[in-house]
Parts: sequence; C-alpha cells; structure tokens
Amino acid sequence: MAVARIAGAMVSITIVLFTLTEYHSPELAGLVTFASIMPGLLVSPIAGALLDRHGRTRLVMLDYWIAAGALTLIGILALAGALPAWLLVLIAAAASLTAPLSNTGLRSLFPIIVPEPLWERVNAVDSNGYVLSTLVGPPVAAAMVQIVGGPVTLLGIGAMLAAAALILVGTREPATTASSSGRLLRDALDGLAYTLRNRTIRGLGLAMSMLNVGTGVLTIAIPIIVLEQLHASASFVGLIWAFAGVCGMVTAFIFGRMDSRGREKGWLVWSVIGCGVAMALLLVNTSLAALFIVMGINGVLNGPLDIALFTLRQRRTDPAWMGRAFAVSASFNFIGYPIGTAIAGVFVVQSFEATIALGVAACLVAAFLGWWQIPRDVTAVGRESEAAAAA
Repeated sequence: MAVARIAGAMVSITIVLFTLTEYHSPELAGLVTFASIMPGLLVSPIAGALLDRHGRTRLVMLDYWIAAGALTLIGILALAGALPAWLLVLIAAAASLTAPLSNTGLRSLFPIIVPEPLWERVNAVDSNGYVLSTLVGPPVAAAMVQIVGGPVTLLGIGAMLAAAALILVGTREPATTASSSGRLLRDALDGLAYTLRNRTIRGLGLAMSMLNVGTGVLTIAIPIIVLEQLHASASFVGLIWAFAGVCGMVTAFIFGRMDSRGREKGWLVWSVIGCGVAMALLLVNTSLAALFIVMGINGVLNGPLDIALFTLRQRRTDPAWMGRAFAVSASFNFIGYPIGTAIAGVFVVQSFEATIALGVAACLVAAFLGWWQIPRDVTAVGRESEAAAAA
C-alpha cells in the first residue's frame, strides 16, 4: 500500500507538470486529471461487487498492473513523440476504470482484520499512509520531472506500481461474509442502493465531494502559481505538498489515540471549515510563504478529518456490505476532485481569484452539508445498516 500510494501521489503531480511542460495547456492538464479519475468513479459499484464476491488482494494487484502498463505506455509514446493530446486523455481514462479496485480493496480490509476498539489507531496509520505518500511522492516527482523529464518520470512510477503488485503476491485473503445475489450487476445495483439509503454514508458523500472540489482547485492552482506567477522551480510544487504531509502526520497520530465516538461529526465539520478559511488566504497573497502556510493548515486539519471520515463510515456500515459500500462511498466522496480540476483548468487562466473563490465556497458548502446531513447519534449504526440492507 505504501509503495502504491507513493506512486499515486507522484502521478497526481507528474501528470499535471508533464501536461503543462509538454503541451503548455492548463485546460488539458485539468482534462487529463479529470479523465484519469472520473471513469473509475462511475464504475465503482461494479468494482465494489467484485471485491465482495472475489476477494480483494488479487483485484488490487490487477489494478496495479494495469496502472503500471498505462504509465509505461504514456512514457514510451511521449519519448517517441507519438502522443497526441487525445491519446493521452484516452489512455488516462481507460486506466482509471480499475482504480476503485485498489483504492477500496485494501481500505475495506482494515475493519475486517482489526478489532473495533483499535479502529481509530489503524485509521491513523491508514491516514498517515496517505501522508507519507504526500511527504515523499510530490517532491520526488517534481524533482524527477525537472531533472529527467515527465516521460521518464512516468516510466519510473510505472515500475513502482509493478513492484507494489509483486509485493502482494502470496498475501492471504481473510475470511469475510458477503451478501450476494449471485449476479454481478444485481450486486452492484444493490451496493449502490445500500450506500444511498445509509444516511451517514450519503451525508459523508455530499460533504466530501464538495470538499474535494476545493482540493481539485488547489491541485491545478498551486503548480500554476509556482510556475507561471512566481516563475519558481517545479520542485517547489512537490515541497509544498510534502510540507502538508509533515503537518498531517503529527495530527493523525494525535487524534488516532483518541476515542472518536460521538465526536466524529464535529472533527469533520470544523476541519472542513478550516480548509476553506486557509484557501481564502490565497485571495490576498500568493507568495511561496503563503502557499506553505495554506497547505500546512490543510495538512494539520487532514488528521482529524480522515480519522473522523474513516471511523464513522466503518461504524455505520454492515460488514457484509463493506466492499460495495466502501467502493461507492469512496467514489461518491472523491467525485468532486476531477470536477474541481476540470473547472480550475478552464477558468484559472481567465480569473485566478474567481477560481480560488469557487474552491473556498465549495469547502464552506461541504461543512454545511456535513453538519446538516450526517446523523450525530453513534447508535444509529445498527438501525442505518439494517434499514439500508433490508430496503
């Protein structure tokens, strides 16, 4: 997981820098990022049904191999000068179709193999897996793009994903109980229905999808600020994201040692509000110092936010539905990210201030939706899961 997540963090930065340097088009950078995520989100109910029916580790490995192949193909074609923009978008979109298998597969194993009293702690480890990837991936990717170029960097990331697949060879699958109709499409639709009927998962999806619109805006805006407004080195893009990772690692471990029961909603809502306030600082100052401050605040808030999100979802999901519910939930939560990147790619060249303001507004709306839609009562886990499964 650590190797694959570092590779994933490298991809998110590399693909933007690669597109900006090779095609000189913020619009294309936003489109490629959108294409590399959105198709996978749309097929996530099927991915979840596969995870519940056929086990997780082998399907995680399948996605790693496909992602490795896609990045290798992009790198080779780019080096050969045979990668038109439309083909880049097509390859990115095709590779995204299996992404939910790995994004959900490993995460849905945690509540199965770890006792419930330790969920906060394993979620802290899970969150810091992303923090570690943010700490290591972006600066390494940005430095590699600057030194060896985007195509070679993509080839290196493809090799890392292949290594992650090899590490999983021989991993034993834990025993699980899954509710299945015996038909893949029926199971996928049932998983989608279960997720939408579960008030907590639905509320989390509404809040987090809006928050990720703001995250998508930052993903496009920060490289543009660094490269085009400040005319600084691409390595600063990676350092800024790494700084956010360092800040998040500390708070994830602090909050991971706390009992979150009954406090998850507050942790989530206040963290989201803080993310919006931090992003608003870019409306008045876009210096390198301001970028580090904004991302540092985001990193600090990411610890309690992740633990609240993961633990709340685990407590209020029936174990028999975790593959499907987590796959749909993760995609629902993340669907705002490609939308944010696409919007930012189009509008940031026309009005930087309006683009940042959109990101801030998305964060504040996310906080309101979380406060309004997520039930506070932790005893709702049984009632929600039983009602959603029986509906």
